[in-house]
Amino acid sequence: MPYETILFEIREAVACITLNRPEKLNAFTARMHEELHAAVDEVRGNGALRALLITGSGRGFCAGQDLNERAMSGDPDGPDVGNALEKSYNPLVHGLRELGLPVICAVNGVAAGAGCNFALTADIVIAARSASFIEVFSRIGLIPDAGGTYALPRLVGAARAMAMSLLAEPVSGEQAASWGLIWKCVDDDKLMSEAHALAQRLAGGPTRAYGLIKQALNASPANTLEQQLALEAKLQRQAGKTADFREGVQAFLQKRTPVYQGR
Repeated sequence: MPYETILFEIREAVACITLNRPEKLNAFTARMHEELHAAVDEVRGNGALRALLITGSGRGFCAGQDLNERAMSGDPDGPDVGNALEKSYNPLVHGLRELGLPVICAVNGVAAGAGCNFALTADIVIAARSASFIEVFSRIGLIPDAGGTYALPRLVGAARAMAMSLLAEPVSGEQAASWGLIWKCVDDDKLMSEAHALAQRLAGGPTRAYGLIKQALNASPANTLEQQLALEAKLQRQAGKTADFREGVQAFLQKRTPVYQGR
């Protein structure tokens, strides 16, 4: 698929997706969703890739859904927003969470509405100091979607999740980091260099183990202790049979830096 609303490039073992509608603060459209799904499928199907970095072009990360597109739906009763979630947003969230390699998001400016929750789908979020996270939905009579009601209370607790959702006030990059909403906040001019360095670092690590770590942590909130212990044993059994585990042990015993192949 030719990409019109995103940029997609591969640097060594790292894939980079850049939302690319800067004149609209990279707001989501149906076309962008098609391209994002295609890009994630391309990453999933490329066995040489070992990390995915997502960012936005221009002065913002993503302003959420492009409401101009929804306003043109032609339905006198209003658009079926739930249908849009089921067909576009929800599969995208699932696709990123289930991707068997690390996903890093570099938030360069405002991340609002679905754009905020899309960013929080990543495994590691790093933000510029000028970035802001806004659960803007209540301003137009909607609820947080794209996984927001799932991620927020788990990341920042019930009280902050509720206030963010009801008040729709911006949370700065520094505040987001102090709350545990994101991993790290950095100076604007260092955002992309740090994000790329992080992606390259993860791309050089034990990719199979990273995928299993994601699987274990994503399952944890719904599991009892007994279920989680059983899952750990199952996944650790798989990790113990990888070439990267053998390499890690040998490197430790030989007092050298391991060279992981992602196998």
